[in-house]
Amino acid sequence: MTNNTKTVGIRNIALVGPAGVGKTSLLEALLFEAGVTKKLGTVENGDTVGDHDPISRDLGHSIETSLAHLEAHGVHLNIIDTPGSMDFFGKTTNALQAADLVVLVTDARSMHDPVLRRVARLAEERSFPHMIVVNKIDREEDMRPVVSALQDLFGAALRPIDLPQDHGHAVVDCFEADSGTSDLGPVAGFHSGVIDQIVEVDEALMERYLNDGALPPLPLHDAFEKALRESHLVPLAFCSARDRTGVRQLLADFIALAPCPTEGNPRPFTHDADRGENWKPESNPALPLVAHVWKIAADPYVGRLASIRVHQGTIAKDMAVHIDGQKKLIHIKHLYRAQGKKLIEVDRLGAGDIGVVSKLEELRTGNILHDGRVPIGLHLKGIDVPTPMQGLAIEPTIKGAEAKLSDALHKLILEDPAFEVAHVASTGETVIRGMGELHLRVIVRMLAERFGVTIESRPPRIPYRETITAKADGHCRHKKQTGGAGQFAEVFLRIEPIADSEADPQGLEMADETFGGSVPRQFFPAIEKGVRQAMSSGVIAGYPVRGIKVSIYDGKTHAVDSKEIAFVAAGRKAFLDAFKKASPVLMEPFVELEITAPTDSLGSVAADLSGRRGRILDTQSLAGDTSVVKAQAPLAEVATYANTLKSMTRGTGSFIMEYSHDDFAPAIVQQQLISAWKPHHDQDD
Repeated sequence: MTNNTKTVGIRNIALVGPAGVGKTSLLEALLFEAGVTKKLGTVENGDTVGDHDPISRDLGHSIETSLAHLEAHGVHLNIIDTPGSMDFFGKTTNALQAADLVVLVTDARSMHDPVLRRVARLAEERSFPHMIVVNKIDREEDMRPVVSALQDLFGAALRPIDLPQDHGHAVVDCFEADSGTSDLGPVAGFHSGVIDQIVEVDEALMERYLNDGALPPLPLHDAFEKALRESHLVPLAFCSARDRTGVRQLLADFIALAPCPTEGNPRPFTHDADRGENWKPESNPALPLVAHVWKIAADPYVGRLASIRVHQGTIAKDMAVHIDGQKKLIHIKHLYRAQGKKLIEVDRLGAGDIGVVSKLEELRTGNILHDGRVPIGLHLKGIDVPTPMQGLAIEPTIKGAEAKLSDALHKLILEDPAFEVAHVASTGETVIRGMGELHLRVIVRMLAERFGVTIESRPPRIPYRETITAKADGHCRHKKQTGGAGQFAEVFLRIEPIADSEADPQGLEMADETFGGSVPRQFFPAIEKGVRQAMSSGVIAGYPVRGIKVSIYDGKTHAVDSKEIAFVAAGRKAFLDAFKKASPVLMEPFVELEITAPTDSLGSVAADLSGRRGRILDTQSLAGDTSVVKAQAPLAEVATYANTLKSMTRGTGSFIMEYSHDDFAPAIVQQQLISAWKPHHDQDD
């Protein structure tokens, strides 16, 4: 197939699911089945197309998304293999934005994995057409409990399109075929079940079906795609990637039944000109170009690589394009298809296709590439990534390597939407935050192996914050005379608590309530700068201040000695004065926990959470004597929860953790933190 592949002949598929279920092995089997590879690689041997980075090979599961492609029966398939661990879920969400079909891969032992439930909810909420593939069917005697558990999760929309046969050593089609036997029972019942589900979205087709009693596959195609788009149908397929059982049938399903870009649900764009209203691209290669960057990676030989999805129009080698709303044009010097780590240069990519551009240092994940003929200010609606809560305070082991460390961290932030770096001014700590212990362990290894930066690490301080519960006035008369020109500023201000939603990103709202020019306008930025300095370093315990409205209502100046530096100092000290009078308190972060554990461990889990000041919100029973507990707890109490949960559940428990809200810290905790803080002595600016 040539580079100008027609859009209707493209299938974009993301393989998503828990770690260890065989997504990478399934990609390998599909490539082998299509003749792309001559040898079936394995995760154990480290020779798969998908896991081409050394860390994934060592761990035995993916930590990066990997793009590959194949061509079969006149159809071009772009397949994205995604990480299965919740620690790398941010990278998975980016890949979903590039796909037209989300394939949730699971096995009998991962039915209750939180990643599976999370992706299922996300696919439903964001209208991603999705199907289920159960892998490793040759390892289970009875697949009926698996189907039952999936029906609990997906409801009546779940319908098999093929079935395991011969104790998982073969697969039989039940979408086109209406006779035969399977490990789950007669094929005829499953055939009528999936047909019944499909025709429900098309009244004319349903009437024909009721009159004729049967329908050939061709008239069902459009209704099948409509049912997928509306989540009225969630197809279920079975395979064993290792011995390739069902892989040929699955490839045929992808070719015949997976939506092409014109049949899927277009990703929702907004543009500034329409005040946030939706703008939908058309998968037509002749229209103006719209593409988005869904992944950034740094290659030591090629430089920065940006994976792109072309939603509309055509992108070509040597083409000049705009980034977002910028007027500056950049030139696409190299355009590729990716086969794992191998890059194959192409001349163009048309609407609906996925590829890679290189050596464009300006690009970031989420950027829109266009040719200037579409609405200015287009944005692709992103998927919210859970706030990373697991932290490490780090510093380079070699003195003077701070700049090298900073550059490496910046590059990793570009690659991973769930990785954050913060410099805590009050402690001088550089803190990295990720989704879990594994996430941070991988980051530390990347720093050493990819960027040559070794670090020392320690647990960071819990990110408490300071705020107030009452109004108070503050005043400072700053006067300094050292022989030459002096400094003079006097500031009167009032502070009061406000909700974070009313404040700017630093948690501050400034207001001018002066009369008669008592404080000239040119000094207001200096006063605000002083206030922000005080807020960033903390007042009572060294933690950042948030949720404050500061109103400047009076002040005095001197015709000669009033300068910006004087008002910075006066603003900072007036704020400190007011803050200490305004009933200050410490707030602590709370997290939401979703814990999956054996039902017989619930008593231990509940008792342990109670001892950690936690509160159980809900408990849900799943098939297979498994339960899900939803709870809230202070981050300080569950920062090292993983080992405790493993101990209570004999190694079978798992959990995901997300930021929930801030609440007042207990009085004894506040007292301990305030007593332990040793502030630097104030010095005149």
